[in-house]
Amino acid sequence: MAQNNGILIVGASQAGVQLASTLRELGYEAPVTMIGAERHAPYQRPPLSKAFLQGLVTAETLAYRTPDFYGKHNIDLVLGERIVSIDKGADGAGMATAASGRKFAFGRLALTTGARPRKLQIDGAGLDGVLYLRDADDADDLKARLERARNVVVVGGGFVGLEAAASARKLGKTVSVLEAAPRLIGRAVGEATSEFFLGAHRSRGIDVTLDARIVRFAGDARGRVSGVELDGGQIVPADVVLVGIGVVPRTELAESLGLACANGVVVDEYSLASDGTTVAAGDCADIPNPLPREGAPERLRLESVNNAVEQARNAAATIVGEKVAYRMVPWFWSDQGDLKLQMAGLSAGHDQVVVRGTVSGEKFSVIYYRDGQVIAVDCINNPVDFMAVKTLLAKGLNVPADRAGDAGTPLKKLMAELEPAS
Repeated sequence: MAQNNGILIVGASQAGVQLASTLRELGYEAPVTMIGAERHAPYQRPPLSKAFLQGLVTAETLAYRTPDFYGKHNIDLVLGERIVSIDKGADGAGMATAASGRKFAFGRLALTTGARPRKLQIDGAGLDGVLYLRDADDADDLKARLERARNVVVVGGGFVGLEAAASARKLGKTVSVLEAAPRLIGRAVGEATSEFFLGAHRSRGIDVTLDARIVRFAGDARGRVSGVELDGGQIVPADVVLVGIGVVPRTELAESLGLACANGVVVDEYSLASDGTTVAAGDCADIPNPLPREGAPERLRLESVNNAVEQARNAAATIVGEKVAYRMVPWFWSDQGDLKLQMAGLSAGHDQVVVRGTVSGEKFSVIYYRDGQVIAVDCINNPVDFMAVKTLLAKGLNVPADRAGDAGTPLKKLMAELEPAS
């Protein structure tokens, strides 16, 4: 089998770029090849549902690195090639084949393939104007259609859906959000945060329907979407429908190699897949919880920029022989119009909640506890509390619930009082 002594990174994603650059920072001298299926140089995805849709940034400004970065660091960036098959030996070396027939030899494999949108399989799903938002081409299409649209329907009340809904509303569109669950962003935040965002979006003119049961997408004689029919017979008018009901990790290549896959490519705390040689990082990876504790899930898949960056660094260290168990505080953010949500930690398994600040003033924090210990926080327009809790979690500190609710006392001050002397 033809091979070389370098690494092949499949997926020109945030994790892929970070993996390549960190390898060079760590002194890795063998060839580094990164392959991306898109024609665009690697770029930031989070702004696509926000600043890009609103015309505040251009595609060119979203690039992770300057055009000359890859050449300067001897990283062979190959764009517009989709890997469809990989042959690999027990030593980790092998050959990858693209849809074009082009072949890429490697000494070691890294998978940073990301995720794809989860599709809604109902009548009318193929109508023109039923869209998904995951990549730059999707964003270009949506942005162009928004310029001509009057009525916009967003299916899904998660982060991407609400961000896009807020963007469309800022552009003066009539916006409806249809969420199948009883709460907005219910998988990520607690009830207090969900309730706040429900009221905030409604007060800004977005029509939000919870427990929505969609029957079909209605279309006109030209095959264009014209509305969304609910189970009661109501049709919500729509010139554009954006479906945002989550993503599915891209594990097809990993599965073809016989790698263990569950909610992504299963890796250990060193980012190694089940074969012991391949590494996987970012949205495609099913990882051990990097902030383990009682009551928290043992394994999870984190769809966040900071996880893509930090786990890719972990994978790079593994490749150069500097294995360190992956540990970090998960954190996330979501900009929904003029509302900024920042989260640190994982609130799953909490048994107590403290609301700090005034919800009506749209600047507050929701702190989650388990057995008297802070485990996570949701901060709305409150970056100071976010940074404080993020630091608290990293240091293993705590602020008692009976003191955390006093918004007049900075959390940082409470932490300083409680931190043990060194």
